[in-house]
Amino acid sequence: MSVLNLATNAQRMLEKSSVFEGIAPLLLRLYLAPVMIQAGWTKLGSFDNTVDWFASPDYGLGLPAPALMASLAIAAELLGGVLILIGLATRWASIPLMFTMLVAAFTVHWPNGWPAIADASSWLSDGTIMLNENVMSAPDKLAAAKSLLQEHGNYNWLTSSGKFVILNNGIEFAMTYFFMLLSLFFTGGGKLTSVDYFLRKKFMPE
Repeated sequence: MSVLNLATNAQRMLEKSSVFEGIAPLLLRLYLAPVMIQAGWTKLGSFDNTVDWFASPDYGLGLPAPALMASLAIAAELLGGVLILIGLATRWASIPLMFTMLVAAFTVHWPNGWPAIADASSWLSDGTIMLNENVMSAPDKLAAAKSLLQEHGNYNWLTSSGKFVILNNGIEFAMTYFFMLLSLFFTGGGKLTSVDYFLRKKFMPE
């Protein structure tokens, strides 16, 4: 048997895995839904503070009609998160959520560059890609904090759940969520794993 025949047979076997193609969007949905729902729930729980943050040009977003914008963001995250969780109107729900992620990325996180965590050893902080002073000064700040805590605090207990890091608050998380939502926009909720699939099968048979 030639190499070409072997490759063809292997490809045919691989393509049989398409019967499970609904698993990929299902995993994206199960990952994204709690994140979106929690974000919306947190904003709703402190609605006045959320409105103030949306309104303030000094420490917030400086957006017009802040109460309306905050309400729309909360609705997108809460309702959109629930819809994505069950796979109902998945493509439609992903649109306002993608918009929300882009607003967050470019109005809140953009000045901080890409990394969510300040890591001066990362190639993203090499001085050519999104250079950020907060990232570059992180090692000195961590060393100072470690020294103070070792001298005056219970350092072993404080770090027993993980090492300390400095939050850079870059666009990494917002854009990661955006790309995941964009994927769901194109794939939908997933074959056999979403309400959308069964509704489409019932009302829009091919």
